[in-house]
Amino acid sequence: MTPTTAALLADALLALHVGIVLFVVGLLPLVLVGGARGWRWVRHRGLRLTHLGLMLFIAAQAWLGRLCPLTVWEQDLRRLAGQDIYGESFIEHWLSRLLYWDLPWWVFVAAYTGFAGLVAGAWRWVRTDQ
Repeated sequence: MTPTTAALLADALLALHVGIVLFVVGLLPLVLVGGARGWRWVRHRGLRLTHLGLMLFIAAQAWLGRLCPLTVWEQDLRRLAGQDIYGESFIEHWLSRLLYWDLPWWVFVAAYTGFAGLVAGAWRWVRTDQ
């Protein structure tokens, strides 16, 4: 793999990662609002299982002290590209600022665990279709 290809793949992976974060974070308020307003799509069992599964996986990774596999994969691609872990591409610069925060690890564990609890609670507040 050429360095240019590795850098482009790393940027694409970072964009995918941000998309997954937006899905996980954004779906909870949509489920809660949609449940109150009668939106049928927020009751879709597959969508909700995917949401809950992702959040439980994220919280488990934090409890185990591990980075997200997408982060590890992106960092490996950046190394193959000969970049610092967070180099200088436009996409990388802005998306990594959105995604990666410099906070103590316990903050992430607490936030992910609390958010996973809210996502699980949404199953009780907004029932899924059978």
